[in-house]
Amino acid sequence: MSVHYTLNLRVFWPLVTGLCTALVCLYHVLRGNGGARPEPPDGADGGFPLLKVAVLLLLGYILLRCRHAVRQRFLPGPPRLGGHSAFSSKHLPEPSLDILLESYYEHEVRLSPHVLGHSKAHVSRIVGELVRAGRARGSPGPIPGGALALAFRGDFIQVGSAYEQHKIRRPDGFDVLVPLRLPPLVALEPRSLGAEPELAPAFHGCFVCALKAPPGASGGHWLRDCKPFSDGFCVDVRGRRLLSATLVLRWFQAHLQRSLATVRYSLEGRCRVSLTPGGLEQPPTLHILPCRTDYGCCRLSMAVRLIPAVHLGDSVFLVAPPPPPSPAGPLSELPGGLRADALWGVNTARQEQKLLSWLQERAPPGACYLKCLQLLKALRDLGARGLDPTAAAQWGRILSSYVLKSALLAVLQREGAPAPGWDEAHLGDRLEELVQFLRDCLLRRRTLFHCVLGPGGAATEVGPLPKVLREAAPVDLLAAFDRPVRELAATRLLSTWRRLPQLLRAYGGPRYLVRCPPPRGQRTQGFPEDEP
Repeated sequence: MSVHYTLNLRVFWPLVTGLCTALVCLYHVLRGNGGARPEPPDGADGGFPLLKVAVLLLLGYILLRCRHAVRQRFLPGPPRLGGHSAFSSKHLPEPSLDILLESYYEHEVRLSPHVLGHSKAHVSRIVGELVRAGRARGSPGPIPGGALALAFRGDFIQVGSAYEQHKIRRPDGFDVLVPLRLPPLVALEPRSLGAEPELAPAFHGCFVCALKAPPGASGGHWLRDCKPFSDGFCVDVRGRRLLSATLVLRWFQAHLQRSLATVRYSLEGRCRVSLTPGGLEQPPTLHILPCRTDYGCCRLSMAVRLIPAVHLGDSVFLVAPPPPPSPAGPLSELPGGLRADALWGVNTARQEQKLLSWLQERAPPGACYLKCLQLLKALRDLGARGLDPTAAAQWGRILSSYVLKSALLAVLQREGAPAPGWDEAHLGDRLEELVQFLRDCLLRRRTLFHCVLGPGGAATEVGPLPKVLREAAPVDLLAAFDRPVRELAATRLLSTWRRLPQLLRAYGGPRYLVRCPPPRGQRTQGFPEDEP
């Protein structure tokens, strides 16, 4: 993939002006320190260097303005409003949606591969040192050490959009799974809650993990031997001891704090790090700030979510805490004696990465489905502008990045593989197809299944899955949202799509794409006029 960089002239010329001014000042200071300066002869100009610099800057500014005028004259774009010249809006066409999308993608959405690569490498080094220190420290908390201690496994797994090539805007947020090592005397018996009829749909994607004796262990002796671990990390539900995501998360945050204190001194020369606990509803966040003495090319402040994970097998993990179950927040009481602190989420990031790679290998050259996903996320962000915080949070939940990625995978799997229509020339059409698919899912109560936990899953493309996932009930990602919420989201999505050319001019693109609404009466590319 070729890397394309553009020069930001709004930053370049002020930077050149400041640099030249500093050089002129330094020149005069050095000449003044060299002793008394002889008087120039009559008629000579003692300020020639300063005048020369000023003339050069003036010529550069004139060239810049001429270049801008030429681009406005010859490149497609609407003229200024209120102009009465011969080149009015009746003679110059509006830029097409594809041109607007491409411009917005290059200027506002696309990440520099260079900066993203540096950021991922920096995160990998810092998190690697932290995890290795945590493994070497042993286990604090209710069980100080020994055969029943919970501990770091010693590795970490990078997940999320930054590692699937569809992250947008800034490479400043990352997700990392930190696998935990269970004691040898402890085995888990996970169970999906998708088939629980009395449970709200928001919890159908959750799991519970009961303790069981490993093969060959005696029941009575095993219960007595693992009692310290059970008392420290489990809760009692229906007479069974279930591994508590809340207690494990609390231990994980304390262990990370101790581990960070161990490596903080060795990291001082490269960066400043701090850890923000997430409480009982969010994983902790590691903040990586650039050091003042760091003169690297990518000085970014980054936030890394460190998520405790328990390995189920075949690169599938249970994570704590589970994702937010519903727009209204977690339920205070669960039916059947279940406890919210015993619920775990499932992470199938490795399977999803394999599925994307499988689709990419079979895609024709120049397929734009990842670019469509990035623009779909940018469309969601544009639709959130102007909403109050509560409505914006609800909008972000129902159209989360995971929901949008699942919609893309559902469309691609429905078609078998990216067809020739997924090339760059049909970018606007494919984006419209995704918006139509989301509209149907929201309005017509169509299911949008989890790409791995759906009917049949994606086992053929991603390889084997643990038995508990193969036997789990399908998970509908939109089942937690009631009809009014879905209708509001669909209405907002359609409105954002119809106003997309106007929004793209207003919030991005080069200067020659004048920021004005389309002519009155002109319809934008999109759906029929009937509102839901």
